[in-house]
Amino acid sequence: MTEIRHHIPEDILDAYRAGSLSHAFAVVVAAHLSLCDRCRARHEAADMIGGALLDQAEAVPLATGARQRMMALLDGPPPRPPMRGTGMFPAPVMAELGGLPPRWKMLGGGIRQQILSADRDGSLRLLYIPGGKAVPEHGHRGLELTLVLQGSFHDSEGSFGRGDVEAAHDEIDHQPIADPGAPCICLAATDAPLRFHAMLPRLLQPLFRI
Repeated sequence: MTEIRHHIPEDILDAYRAGSLSHAFAVVVAAHLSLCDRCRARHEAADMIGGALLDQAEAVPLATGARQRMMALLDGPPPRPPMRGTGMFPAPVMAELGGLPPRWKMLGGGIRQQILSADRDGSLRLLYIPGGKAVPEHGHRGLELTLVLQGSFHDSEGSFGRGDVEAAHDEIDHQPIADPGAPCICLAATDAPLRFHAMLPRLLQPLFRI
């Protein structure tokens, strides 16, 4: 496996631990943690520190009905067994796919996507970019997290291979270009629509929900 050089920013990892990330961003972080020993070690170390701090915290009374709610959960159906990763797709991605192969939809120029989830907090999608092909140049109205699952791409911010994450904010304009060879397959999460520069992508944006 190639060395992972681009990691989850610390503030996003902190938000993931706190449970305050949207679903789309949380899946990208979970998928990266499953591939990256360095970030997984950071995450687990912070969890241990948090646990130690909780042990030293002053006890507080349980909220009314907390015990009954806990017992009701214990009496409920058992949780589903965790999904396993398959091929290039780590377990968090396979869970979003429901254990099935991607159902690609064409975007043009050989580029394909499958939307995994979309709500008012953001969207999560898989992108398939043939080697040598470029995504239309665009900026951002919010945050875009892109995790490479296969192949690689490059843009104005650097080169990204399997396991790498690009965090693109509203000050970054770029045009990701898949490197020659195997198609570049990415998991991408956004919390706002992209800002395309060219007219045609802007016209098609509502249709493709990007």
